[in-house]
Amino acid sequence: MKAAVYRENGPPSVFSYEDIADPSCEPNGVLIRVEAISIEGGDTLSRLAFPPVQRPHIVGYQAAGEILEVGREVSHLRAGQKVTTVNSNGSHAELRAVAARNAWPLPAGMNIQHAAAIPIPFGTADECLFEFGQLEPGQSVLIQGAGGAVGLAAIQLAKRAGAVVFATASTDDKLARLKAIGVDHAINYKTQDFVKEVRRLTHDKGVDLVVDPVGTTVRQSIACLALRGRVIVVGRAGREPFSLDPSMLMPGNQSITGVWLGAEMASDRVHDMIQRHINDVAAGKLQVVIDSTFPLRDAAKAHQHIENRQAFGRVVLIP
Repeated sequence: MKAAVYRENGPPSVFSYEDIADPSCEPNGVLIRVEAISIEGGDTLSRLAFPPVQRPHIVGYQAAGEILEVGREVSHLRAGQKVTTVNSNGSHAELRAVAARNAWPLPAGMNIQHAAAIPIPFGTADECLFEFGQLEPGQSVLIQGAGGAVGLAAIQLAKRAGAVVFATASTDDKLARLKAIGVDHAINYKTQDFVKEVRRLTHDKGVDLVVDPVGTTVRQSIACLALRGRVIVVGRAGREPFSLDPSMLMPGNQSITGVWLGAEMASDRVHDMIQRHINDVAAGKLQVVIDSTFPLRDAAKAHQHIENRQAFGRVVLIP
């Protein structure tokens, strides 16, 4: 099979497009022909900084396609069925083998690119807002870096739950698009002090919850909180190291929680929650935003596009 691989960490240019051995279907797994690959923020971070588990290495969490083979221990999936999948690596390829537990069946006729981009962004957003953020109807939430896939999912889920949604982005064009999917208050963090703007818009009360996938903005996120407010840290899009003095949280009885979907992925709760989001996207109740598509051979260009912070929504590779 063809795959985008690398042997050492580094910038997008470390990718090469090569023929490598096909993966094998395990007894408890499935083998799929990949039709769409959703590039996750974690994929770019892994390529940059996490040593490859093997060489050549195939990076990538999410991919959707058609099942070619089903392991002998699997009874709930079948060859010919379309699924979306998650694994710790292996998405940037023409074929992918995963445990059947990490494959979700798709409703008939579902857009395969949309399906590829659902499990991690929507699952992560749901965990941040509800399981750990304890967001309730009528409360307010600020979503940092809202033009990314997690942010776009969080906006829709929070709005559907009856929350007042604040969001930050870097351009007025992105802000206009965010408003179109449900943002109540859109703030340009390049031209505005978003802490002052949040305090102004809330009459100095602050917001009940902040979802922060950036990391380096955590201090400002805390400054946006209301009494007993919560910050959920869910990524390192900023890449730069940062430090935090927990005493900042004490005056407002506030809290900060780190969230990683992978720690909960094996649970029935999360598996079923992701399937619900897949079904809702297929039914038109939720929206997946695709920024652009690239052929798999151009994985380096696709990763560079993401790292240039040009994308609004998910970047997809097509084998």
